[in-house]
Amino acid sequence: MIPASGVQAISADQCAPATMGTKCCSLSAGPMTPDDAQRIAGRLKALSDPTRLQLLSHVAAQGCGAVCVCDLTAVVDISQPTVSHHMKKLVDAGLLTREQRGKWAHYSLVPEAFAELRAFLDLR
Repeated sequence: MIPASGVQAISADQCAPATMGTKCCSLSAGPMTPDDAQRIAGRLKALSDPTRLQLLSHVAAQGCGAVCVCDLTAVVDISQPTVSHHMKKLVDAGLLTREQRGKWAHYSLVPEAFAELRAFLDLR
């Protein structure tokens, strides 16, 4: 079955208890601690906004280099204060770092944060 979104759904029988030593639909790292759950929930919440995803993808497209907030306003066609608000949410979630350079803030990815999210979402 393929839903309208184009993502293939997993039926209940495909995720039945494993047999013959294979696991299905299991978190690779096991259950989370309350602190880990709080941190990851905060990151996922920050990523749940389409504007933030757009801004983040622009920063990620630059690789390891920092991106000036002045370059981000044209990306999403919103005002600089609104861009700064969204970027602050991403910084507060630990997904980006912010460095002040004169008048402008520059943002960089935090690779460890995305490695943690990738590990959490790694269903096997």
